[in-house]
Amino acid sequence: QVQLVESGGGLVQPGESLRLSCAASRSIFSIYNMGWYRQAPGKQRELVARFTSGGTTNYADSVKGRFTISRNNAKNTVYLQMNSLKPEDTAVYYCYADRPSSGYWGQGTQVTVSS
Repeated sequence: QVQLVESGGGLVQPGESLRLSCAASRSIFSIYNMGWYRQAPGKQRELVARFTSGGTTNYADSVKGRFTISRNNAKNTVYLQMNSLKPEDTAVYYCYADRPSSGYWGQGTQVTVSS
């Protein structure tokens, strides 16, 4: 089992920044893909950014150049730095970790971008 605990959501104005954090209950980076999905009202959950188990990163086209995923191996924590936020970034952001045999989700954190 892996527990994922997220923090860092909130309400910001367009153009501002937020950083999300996701702490895993144990060291999983080398065997799990790990990253962030988001789900806006009435829309499907979509991948935002992730680390693969091999350490490469992937981003949704809509966030490239604005969002950066990073991690702290010693703290088993993944971060999502979100800059130049737009109203369309408003969603519940979920941390996830998966591999072919299993997957885990955090509880979600709300990000609202509004003036």
